[in-house]
Amino acid sequence: MKRSLPENKTKSIAALVVLLAASLAGFSCSSKTAANAPDLAVPVSVAKAVKKTVPIELSAISTGAAYSTVQIKGQVNAVLKEVHFKQGDFVKKGDLLFTLDARPFQASLAQAQANLDRDKAQADLTTVQAERYKKLYDQGIAPKEQYDQMLANAAAQQGSVHADEAAVESAKLELQYCAIYSPVDGRTGALEVSAGNLVKENDVPVLVVINQIAPLFEDFSAPEQYLGMIKKYMAGGRLQIEATPYGDTVPEKGYLTFVDNTVDNTTGTIKLKGTFANTDHRLWPGQFSNVSLRLSEEENATVVPTQAVQTGQTGDFVFVINSDQRAESRPVKVARTLGAESVIAKGIEPGETVVTDGQLRLIPGVKVQIKPAAQGN
Repeated sequence: MKRSLPENKTKSIAALVVLLAASLAGFSCSSKTAANAPDLAVPVSVAKAVKKTVPIELSAISTGAAYSTVQIKGQVNAVLKEVHFKQGDFVKKGDLLFTLDARPFQASLAQAQANLDRDKAQADLTTVQAERYKKLYDQGIAPKEQYDQMLANAAAQQGSVHADEAAVESAKLELQYCAIYSPVDGRTGALEVSAGNLVKENDVPVLVVINQIAPLFEDFSAPEQYLGMIKKYMAGGRLQIEATPYGDTVPEKGYLTFVDNTVDNTTGTIKLKGTFANTDHRLWPGQFSNVSLRLSEEENATVVPTQAVQTGQTGDFVFVINSDQRAESRPVKVARTLGAESVIAKGIEPGETVVTDGQLRLIPGVKVQIKPAAQGN
């Protein structure tokens, strides 16, 4: 047999349920309108959208490359006598790098010179004999056969003189190869051969490698869809490039000097090369840098701080402060980002106030309180 509650207790429970429901409803309404309460204003930092001239740039990662690389090798077989630099030194064009033992080549030159002197004397003799036989032939005393033989001897001896002269020049050249000079300005690499070792002609390893790093190349690639734009702006003059080495903040300025003659089908990119004076040697072969290729400039562009742009489920948006000091979510189209600034193609007008800090606490329509420090920027 079930027992029922007294009637007065049933009414009390019903009243309590109604009261609880009313309290929850009131709390919900209070939450939805909390944004309208003046005492719940959210502190934010703001900035003005401005109209300014901004560069049109392409950004990429580049690799430094030596302007020229020279492998120094021996051109004769000789003993390395002396090294005139320390590995890693900067050298200038014409600086003496290596001295080889020149004594064997001095002896060869002396021998070649002696052969030349001997054959010159013999050539002079055969020339005189030929002239004598010519007179005898003209007088009918000497037969023509003997005269022709004298002429042939003189010509052959003259040929020997020419061969000796070439041998002397070759010996002089080999003697010059015993002193090896730097062909470029650059930095030397690791020294591969020490004094006392035998250096062989065109042997491996090389004696040393010199990289010319002033000027220096920066190699990078750009998507092929920008090729037409690059060619268009190159036709109007040199295009400036800025390269910032990793870990640095100050860019090095240079110019675009090379566009490859084909697009890489595997990556869909075109290879580019910039030339930098690099007089202070801040850029280095093999080092990675961030490069910006400036194509042109866009006037009257709408610009906001990059930190003002937020990304949501439907795309980029910016919180704008209206005249009632309330936040408004505004979808925007970002044309490109230039470091701390973003160029807005659509959604923001110059002069509007955008939120740069405090977006996490904002919802559309909420009251905001602008921080004085930010307001003064």
